[in-house]
Parts: sequence; C-alpha cells; structure tokens
Amino acid sequence: MLLHLILFLLLQILGAVIGIWLAPEDLQIRGGLAGMLVMGLLWVLVDFTRGLRVLHWLRNGDVSDVPLKLGLWGEAAERARRLVRQREHETRDSDRRLQDFLAALQASPNGVVLLDAHGRIEWFNQTAAQHFGLDSGRDLLQHMVNLVRDPAFTAYVSGGNYQSSVVMQGRAHSSAHPSRLSVHLHDYGEGRRLLLSRDVTMFEQAEAMRRDFVANVSHEIRTPLTVLSGFVETLQTLPLDATERARYLDLMAQQAGRMQSLVSDLLMLSRLEGSPLPGAAEWSSLPALMGQVEQEAQVLSAVLNPPMTGPAQTLVFEPAPARELAGRPSELHSALSNLVSNAVRYTPAGGEVRCGWLMLEDGRVEFYVQDSGPGIAPEHIPRLTERFYRVDRSRSRDTGGTGLGLAIVKHVAQRHGAELHIESSPGKGSRFSILFPASRVRQLS
Repeated sequence: MLLHLILFLLLQILGAVIGIWLAPEDLQIRGGLAGMLVMGLLWVLVDFTRGLRVLHWLRNGDVSDVPLKLGLWGEAAERARRLVRQREHETRDSDRRLQDFLAALQASPNGVVLLDAHGRIEWFNQTAAQHFGLDSGRDLLQHMVNLVRDPAFTAYVSGGNYQSSVVMQGRAHSSAHPSRLSVHLHDYGEGRRLLLSRDVTMFEQAEAMRRDFVANVSHEIRTPLTVLSGFVETLQTLPLDATERARYLDLMAQQAGRMQSLVSDLLMLSRLEGSPLPGAAEWSSLPALMGQVEQEAQVLSAVLNPPMTGPAQTLVFEPAPARELAGRPSELHSALSNLVSNAVRYTPAGGEVRCGWLMLEDGRVEFYVQDSGPGIAPEHIPRLTERFYRVDRSRSRDTGGTGLGLAIVKHVAQRHGAELHIESSPGKGSRFSILFPASRVRQLS
C-alpha cells in the first residue's frame, strides 16, 4: 500500500518536472500542473485497466494463478486467490466429511431416511430402500406417507408422538417369509425428521420360540408329574396288594424315565449351543458307531414290540466302511442314535428299518436311515427340526419321544459342517440322512 502511494507521488513529481521543462518560462507553473494532471489521468487509466484484469480473473474463477504480481491490484488478487483456495480446501474437507458420514449411514444395518420439514424424502440408504421398496431415481422428494401405506405407520406419523417406535410389516412380507420392521422417527434441525428402521423379524421369531419353548417344557413336564402325583396319592391312601403296587410303581418308573429323558435332551441341546465347535482332534470309527447304534435299536425295538404283541420289526444295518469321522464322539453318537430310534419308534410292528453308510464320489460320507413307517406330509417336513414339534402329538407320547431328537440332530450336523436331508411321503415311509464333508473323513487306520 505504501509503495503504491510512493509510486503515485513519484509519477506526479515526474509529470510536474516534464510540464515545467516543456512549458514556456512564463507558463512553467501551469505546465507543471498540467504535467501532474496528465500523469494522474495516466495513472488512473493504467490502474483502471489493471482493475479490469483482476475483475475478469475473478469472474472466470480460475485461481490457478493471479493475473498481476505487483501493485495494489496484484496484492488484492493474491489475497483473493489465497482466500478462495482456503474456502475450496474447507469445502473439500466438508464434502469429504459429508461423504464419509453418508457412507457410514449407507453401511448401517438399520434403514436411515432423511425427511424435510414437509415429510418429503431427501436421502435414504440401501437398507431403507430394501425395507420400504424405495428407489433413488423415483422416490426422492416424495412424501414418505404416500409411499408407505401401512395403517400403523400412517397413524404413527400423524400422531406426532415419537417417544417410542412402531412395528409394522416389511415390504417383502408374506406368509411364507414374514418380515417385521421397527420404525422410529426423531426430530432434528428446523422441522426435519430422521427415520430409522430395523428388521425385528428374527427377534420376534426368537421371542415366539422362547415362549413356545417354555410352554412346551412346562407341558411336557407337567403331564408325568401329574401322573406321578396321582400314583403317589393312590399308594398313600389305598390298600393295594403286591401285584397292584408293582404295576403302579412300574408306571411311575416310566413317567420318571420320561422326565429324565426330557432333561437329558435339554441338557444336550444346551451343551450343543454353548460349547465350542468340534475340531479334527477326535476321530470316531464308523463301524464302532454303527455297532453302538445297532445294539440300542435292537433293545428299543424289543421293548416297543414284544414278541406276544405281533410280528417283530425287521432291522437291517449295512456294514460300515472302514473309515473314521472327525468330531465329538458323544455328539455324533447322539445324532445317529436319535435318527435310528425315531425310525424304530414310528415304524409299526412288521415294518422294516434300514440304515447304513454310503461313500460318495466327491469324498463325502452319508449316514442314512430308511423306514417303512406312515410317512410325513410335505407341510410338516420344514418344521420337523423345531423343538417339541410333532406331527402326531399323541403318538409321539405313546412311543416315548421327547420332541427334541431332530433338533439335536440338526445342531450336531451344523456343528460338524454336515447337512441333514429329509425325504418322506405319506404311506411310503421316510428317509433321513446326514452328509458329512470329505474334510472330516479319513481311512480307518
């Protein structure tokens, strides 16, 4: 600024000197003033031209370099360039933070929708698009209540009380694949609202399963306890001979055994769900496993089908291949035993139960159980591995089942990387099989 003023004064002095030098002797004062005026106008013209260059540079927005390096306008242009560069840097930082924030919202497992003061959609993430069936090219700036026409959601939005959430059906809801969403609105900014959605289908199903589980356990235990209490009261109040007393005690032992089996299966399920996955440190011989299962099946078949009641069942156990299976022996035995015992329980007298091992071409090994029982309708097959699910409840209790066997089989199969397959048709028997991966099979040493 000072240099700019000094230069202007020097030009004025130079103009005065030139004017005095060129003017006649009697007009030297006027000549000096005229020289100063000319130099002043020249200064204004040059300064105006430099100002126009700076103004043109500012209008173009090219801050890569300044048009002038010196003078007042040069300093002003340099400071303007620095200020613009600073603002651009701050803007880029803000944009980057905004993009990081939106990327975080996009990666959120919950649905996020930003609504303006009129309830129109400003932005949403991919999860929200899946939850509500939104499309970014079609639904931006559309009213949310016009796109989500669930009565519960509409009443929630119009009510204005957002202290709690509302549960509604998801976009992909169907009877075969239910979908439930928890939606919560939050006020922010100047009248804007943040909508959060969360898929609670699994939570509601888990809660329903928990209630059913508690109810089923209570029911399963209450029945034998009621029978035991009745028999105990009978033994305490009525004079019974030795034969009657023995019969009552035998029935009480059966009910106690039933409760013991139920508790044992519940403990097995608890251990399966809470213990680490089995590794490859333990190996079980397939022939040894088959021998144990065959012995238990023979005993169970003899108990359920005494010789005097009718023809005996035919139990066929194919020779097991000379292989070993990696896994926890107690779990493997429990899974195989449950499949075979179920087949024995549900196959009528005179029927056939066949089981064995098959070596597949890809190295996997399959354990199968085929029976000639009544078969299972297709609608029941997907639910057979649910706890306490029974196709025929009365018949299950008659045969002594706890309703947990196939749930144990499913957990054991999953823990060993195996697959459980069920094939059945009413009147044509059933086939249950477990396919173990090749990585868990080796030659018997």
